[in-house]
Amino acid sequence: MARFKENDLPKAKLSTNSLKKAMLVFNYAQNHKWKFYLGLFFLLLTGGTALAFPKLMGMLIDCVKNNDKLLANRITLGLVSILFLQSFFSFFRISLFVNYTENTLANLRLALYSNLIKLPMSFFTQKSAGELNSRISTDINQISDTLATTIAEFLRQFILIIGSFILLASINLKLTLMMISIVPLVAVIAVIFGRFIRKYSKTLQDKVAESQGIVVESLQAITVVKAFANEWYEIARYQNKISDVVKVAIKGGNYRGYFASFIIFCLFGTVVAVVWYGVTLSISGEMSVGDLISFVLYSTYVGASSGGIAELYTQIQKAVGATERVFELLDETPEKINSNSNPISDRIKGVVSFKNVTFSYPTRKEIQVLKGVSFSADYGQKIAIVGPSGAGKSTISSLLLRFYDIESGEIRIDDKNIYEYDLEYLRGNLSIVPQDVILFGGSIRENIAYGKPNATQNEIMIAAQQANAFDFVNGFPEKFDTIVGERGIKLSGGQRQRIAIARALLKNPSILILDEATSSLDSESEKLVQEALENLMKGRTSIIIAHRLSTIRSADSILVLNEGVISEQGTHQELLQIENGIYKNLSALQFSEY
Repeated sequence: MARFKENDLPKAKLSTNSLKKAMLVFNYAQNHKWKFYLGLFFLLLTGGTALAFPKLMGMLIDCVKNNDKLLANRITLGLVSILFLQSFFSFFRISLFVNYTENTLANLRLALYSNLIKLPMSFFTQKSAGELNSRISTDINQISDTLATTIAEFLRQFILIIGSFILLASINLKLTLMMISIVPLVAVIAVIFGRFIRKYSKTLQDKVAESQGIVVESLQAITVVKAFANEWYEIARYQNKISDVVKVAIKGGNYRGYFASFIIFCLFGTVVAVVWYGVTLSISGEMSVGDLISFVLYSTYVGASSGGIAELYTQIQKAVGATERVFELLDETPEKINSNSNPISDRIKGVVSFKNVTFSYPTRKEIQVLKGVSFSADYGQKIAIVGPSGAGKSTISSLLLRFYDIESGEIRIDDKNIYEYDLEYLRGNLSIVPQDVILFGGSIRENIAYGKPNATQNEIMIAAQQANAFDFVNGFPEKFDTIVGERGIKLSGGQRQRIAIARALLKNPSILILDEATSSLDSESEKLVQEALENLMKGRTSIIIAHRLSTIRSADSILVLNEGVISEQGTHQELLQIENGIYKNLSALQFSEY
């Protein structure tokens, strides 16, 4: 699969609205705006000195005809001074624009990430992590390039074109009119032809990517290929694709040949025509040789700048498009934080009740996941939720954490509506140990301390001991400073689970949610994790979403969730008495004694 490139960024049509939106980027400059304006001042000076250079070169050439050595020395000194000043101005222009851009984009990145991390779960179910990462990386990089170089270069080229035309007209109006009638037309044709070739090159890249896709796909599924003896089929498939690549590449080569012929004949022919007419005017005494040299140099400025400004305009269009996409995220509404919340010091006790709760996911409104679910859990109780996949078990934990808003009914904690709590305070009193534990790429110490960022080393060690994690952590050469790798890949499933339990212990929540916390572990790991979970559940209300019924036999109450409703409820022994009950049938499958 072809990797996404910045060159593939969509372009936005430049309009009043799109430009107005793009200008919002400048609001993030804060106290660095003066650097941009000073950079513009140095940009004007750079353009001015560049325009003086051809004029002085022409005057230097005319010194040969006038036989004025002293003037030639002065003009040469002036040219050297202009080169020095241009270098000086260019340094400060680039330095100021880069300084301004980096500070502005640092503020924009922080604002974007701060808003992104606060968005509700319903947003993240509709956006992929890759797409969001692209907004922060690719789109911001496009804006960075534009602010740091493209805008400045665009303005510089524009100054050179306008200034050059004015100075060309002042040197010789006849020659200027001739150049205007030929050069821009040839330059425009060259730009259009060049764009067509680049677009065709992208088609070639896509064809190559398709052929590479077959290679990657067949190698990844090599066992299937071998098992079906389909090597010949894959070879034929690949051969067809590379035949397409060859056809497109040859056609593209022909187009590049036409373009090279056009450049050689038309573009350089135009230069010859302009110089010829200038020489004719010089011979007739209408302009000096020095003026002709100046004219040719200014014409070069116009030609080069006209060709470059089209590409710069395209880059600005991409940057405006990138800005629009970035501000789409900044305009998203973050999760609401209530201002009239309880202070953090007032700890939730942990009495939970669901009353006729109905819920559908925002992306699947037509499917009702929970249909009037009601149950309660007193302080310190263990409430287990079982049922087939897709019954809505994990949805209950998501609603408790207020990842989503319910459609109807009521969820109460300590006899208070869950939506009356400040969101940060509410989640600060809850903790979840999921089936698939995701650790951060830092050390074990940092991952445990995630439950309480200001925890002491002693508190971290106690949490690790209670989670049955201390022994294996201490067995590593770097102990608590051991790096766990991306998503905790360097640790086994059981080790990751115990780190997650230690993290939850350190947080010391009032309400604990265990979402199939042992379902993917082997027997030995499950025993250690189960012991750690028993320590974790002491003195707090526990909602246990279970797949393995052996882990919930001691629960105070077991809820059997089926097709969005609670069809059975009771203790382990009570549920086994229900004839043809769902729980009894599940038990019969898992426990040979029943």
